[in-house]
Amino acid sequence: MAKIQAIRGMNDILPEQTPVWQFLESRVRDVLGAYGYQEIRLPVVEHTELFRRSIGEVTDIVEKEMYTFDDRNGDSLTLRPEGTAGCVRAAEEHGLLFNQSRRLWYTGPMFRHERPQKGRYRQFHQVGVECFGMDGPDIDAELLILTARLWQSLGLAEYARLEINSIGTSEARAEYRQALVEYLGDYRADLDPDSQRRLLTNPLRILDSKNTETQRILENAPALDDFLDDESREHFEQLTTMLDAAGVPYTVNQRLVRGLDYYGKTVFEWVTDSLGAQGTICAGGRYDGLVEQLGGRPTAAVGFAMGMERLILLLETLELVPEEVNADADVYVTAMGEKAAIEAFRVSEVLRSALPGRTVVTHCGGGSFKSQMKKADRSGARVAVIIGENEVNEGTVGLKYLREDREQEQVSRDQAGGHLASHFGIV
Repeated sequence: MAKIQAIRGMNDILPEQTPVWQFLESRVRDVLGAYGYQEIRLPVVEHTELFRRSIGEVTDIVEKEMYTFDDRNGDSLTLRPEGTAGCVRAAEEHGLLFNQSRRLWYTGPMFRHERPQKGRYRQFHQVGVECFGMDGPDIDAELLILTARLWQSLGLAEYARLEINSIGTSEARAEYRQALVEYLGDYRADLDPDSQRRLLTNPLRILDSKNTETQRILENAPALDDFLDDESREHFEQLTTMLDAAGVPYTVNQRLVRGLDYYGKTVFEWVTDSLGAQGTICAGGRYDGLVEQLGGRPTAAVGFAMGMERLILLLETLELVPEEVNADADVYVTAMGEKAAIEAFRVSEVLRSALPGRTVVTHCGGGSFKSQMKKADRSGARVAVIIGENEVNEGTVGLKYLREDREQEQVSRDQAGGHLASHFGIV
């Protein structure tokens, strides 16, 4: 009988991989917490209409990539392809936006039916950050400053660069769209197939084309900056002034647009040259009209999403994952003999109380002293606690330091907890 395998592009995250995920998630949580952002947890399934109304009917996501199905009641439901629309829906539904500002964040899986490749999957994970009720450039700047701090925390600051742009109001974009379509119409036959299709549906996305011939044609195209309204231009100038004051370097990329219909004014991407074609690791911008578009009151909003798989791939590619992250244990308790095995459980519980936040693994399954020590070493533990018949009789334990050039010690079992707490720097 054939074995059932995972769906292509939907990957298991194995025990050997989860420590890196937990490391990244903890750094994200710490940075966002330091800036006063609150976590919100959202369902992975929403009414399909939510995404049609927010993302746009003629985007690649809605047209080709959404996992959509009818449930038993005949309702059309969709596995979320992105998180912003669901966050807006939840915030509006529960009255979180009424006469107040909000700083929210969430994390979890997203789903898009596209061709799986390195750094791009059908089930992928994102951290999303959304801010509501603040219409000035200061909150745009805060998002970019806190992201820069996250890169510093992860050791990625020198490998990530910020590109920013303003795409103006919907009225300004409509005027620019018309001028761009008129210009590109003369070169329609020379555009790549995707750009030819977008010329009729979402022409601003052509600016983001990676095709070299299309980029050559765009060199003489009308510039979006020439169509910006005064309000958007002033907003963007204030943003760049704030980034300069905070010491966050950036590049203005006038061809930078976002693929979703709800964006306006500020848009940005953090990109890296260390992952080949999949170089965007964080992207977002303002979407001041989306809350109203989904039935709420007009509400200023800005946010971003970062891909967890790409960030983990980047950390591993650059060998920036701290060595201790991959360790399964801090302390490994071995036991030789039946009495020692019983004693090991008691000692292990004492150590867990004395070493909060540290992992104490108790050996189970028997085996020789040599095999147990091999397992202790493979666990990544810094210290092996050795309990044999002599230790049981004498009320002691042996401490073998696996990562240091240091003599093995015998200590009273009652003092082992305090001894190891001091070794690990636990006060």
